[in-house]
Amino acid sequence: MGYAVKEVFYTLQGEGMNAGRAAVFCRFAGCNLWSGRAEDRHRAVCGFCDTDFVGTNGTGGGRFGSADDLADAVEATWRGSGAAPRFAVLTGGEPLLQVDDALIRALHAKGFEIAVETNGTIEPPEGIDWICVSPKALPLVARRGDELKLVYPNPRLSPADVEGLGFRHLLLQPMDDTDAAANTAAAVAFCLDNPHWRLTLQNHKHVGIR
Repeated sequence: MGYAVKEVFYTLQGEGMNAGRAAVFCRFAGCNLWSGRAEDRHRAVCGFCDTDFVGTNGTGGGRFGSADDLADAVEATWRGSGAAPRFAVLTGGEPLLQVDDALIRALHAKGFEIAVETNGTIEPPEGIDWICVSPKALPLVARRGDELKLVYPNPRLSPADVEGLGFRHLLLQPMDDTDAAANTAAAVAFCLDNPHWRLTLQNHKHVGIR
């Protein structure tokens, strides 16, 4: 079927339980909650999205005809050495519109541990090593995984709406808008009062990496 990819790049994971880990980010084009275009933002389920996932014109982006072609591009982008597993983060947009069994097999064959960052509206295929769900609204289809990362405050969801699901880690990420300082203070206070939640920050923005 081929894959439409906005960009492929090497960086450190900035958020969540894998923060600080070297990774190849593969950002897929397209999303099922917003077109990504400014003129459609008023219709977006997650109007606070700050990611450019439109088109295939980013660094390393393009249209890849097969899973092996895309896995080759991810492997060529990896710069790490040593015995630690290679790490690929499949993100978007909504990566599960495109990620399939063939791509999972191809990346595993090249020694990559695979993480996915999804909005939770599509059931992940088998074989993904780390599932991060960042829900934007209910209902959720993906109701279990490794981490649930909730932007806070979210006008459509509260922490109480997603507690009790099958996630190993519950994370609050302050919304990065004009009220970022107040949002961060509120998230800190919530985690102090509810220690089964952890605070996660967008570290890549603070240290100036992608």
